[in-house]
Amino acid sequence: MKSARFVIFFLIVSSALFACKKKQEATYYESNRKEGVEAPVKEVPKDILGTQQAFVNLVKAVTPSVVNISTIGKKKLVRPFFEASPFFEDFFGERGGRPQYRRESSLGSGFIINKDGYIVTNDHVVRDAEAIQVKLSNETVYSGKVIGSDPKTDIAVIKINAKEPLPAAVLGDSSKLQVGQWAIAIGNPFGLDRTVTVGVISATGRSNMGIETYEDFIQTDASINPGNSGGPLLNIYGEVVGINTAIVAAGQGIGFAIPINMAKQVVTQLITKGNVSRGWMGISIQAVTDEMARSFGLPKSYGALVNEVVPSSPAAKAGILQGDVITGFAGSTVKDVRQLQRLVAETPVGKRVEVELYRDGKPLKVFVTTAPAESAPAQSPRPAESEAGPLGLSVQDLGAEQRARGLSGVVVTELEPGGIAEDSGIQRGDIITSVNQKKVRNLAEYRRAMRDANTRGAAALLIRRGNASIYFALKLR
Repeated sequence: MKSARFVIFFLIVSSALFACKKKQEATYYESNRKEGVEAPVKEVPKDILGTQQAFVNLVKAVTPSVVNISTIGKKKLVRPFFEASPFFEDFFGERGGRPQYRRESSLGSGFIINKDGYIVTNDHVVRDAEAIQVKLSNETVYSGKVIGSDPKTDIAVIKINAKEPLPAAVLGDSSKLQVGQWAIAIGNPFGLDRTVTVGVISATGRSNMGIETYEDFIQTDASINPGNSGGPLLNIYGEVVGINTAIVAAGQGIGFAIPINMAKQVVTQLITKGNVSRGWMGISIQAVTDEMARSFGLPKSYGALVNEVVPSSPAAKAGILQGDVITGFAGSTVKDVRQLQRLVAETPVGKRVEVELYRDGKPLKVFVTTAPAESAPAQSPRPAESEAGPLGLSVQDLGAEQRARGLSGVVVTELEPGGIAEDSGIQRGDIITSVNQKKVRNLAEYRRAMRDANTRGAAALLIRRGNASIYFALKLR
């Protein structure tokens, strides 16, 4: 009886141990490269393995030239809307006329361009920095010094004094980029050292983004996040084709990089003389609308309309006139105002270039020798309306810079307290582009349109505010 009980007990314990052992063995499965269990995918296509290895090799070769940049600076505290109350001085400062500041730190990226320690990054990464630290891939940290910066392209050059020759990145040719090509970004997003992301070139020649003065961005879906700024965008050969600069905060997979060809000219000048000189023609320009294109005899709406020529400027000496439409510059077709601005700015000072234009429906060619932008005369302020008028607002013609951005209309300079315009929500700086469906391009046209509005007793104003257009329907008293 005891023997039978012992046998039963032995069988129960054995079964339990066997079950536990079986359950433990089923917890995970390992590849046959370790314990003899076959991999889930037995044969990986050779092209995929080749692509993977290409990325691995690229990262190993380029990462040593990528640096992490951290800065410490100070930012002025600004009282937002309690200017009149001395009570808030304790918080926002400026006691006795002395502004108050707070210390700020930021992170960014950059890449070494030669063994002497010159590093390219974004201007906004090092702007207003009191101290700059540069960490190399071997974890060595150096103090950095700004050699020169160019806010108009958001490019800066800093330098470190390293103890040994540094690994330099190789610059490519961004003009050869094609949409769909591989794009690899390396940087320091959110402080995560040397993060690698992969995508494609989504678009080239992006402009009118409102990010910088001169824009010709490469768009990519390789993930770019805060901290990537200043880092390299690479092609599959490991060549730098762009400088990662900006993202669209509202969307994913939309990042922008400065083409390296644009950066080469800027970087060379920053290293040699600490600043950038740009070409200047001496004209104010605006966008060409479909209606303008038809009136000028253009086959389509492109180019830039000359609305002002500076006397004795390179453009004036070349014979360019007000009303000409510039359609080509130095062998490149001019698509819009922004492109012409960039092409002129990138032209070396003193270079003679061919300019294609339309005048009276006929194509012409002239030759312009660019002058330094610093030689441009200061713009005198435009006369404002002498009286606020029935709407209770004063306006003036747009400045040359606004017109060069393709804007048209008159700008609101003053508002009469309690007037119709102020009560309706119109603000200083708003641009009036039409009155009662009639476009106004200058002060004279605005005055004529307002005389008609007075007769009707109502004015429907189309206002441009930033990137938005808003209608205001106002009843005249």
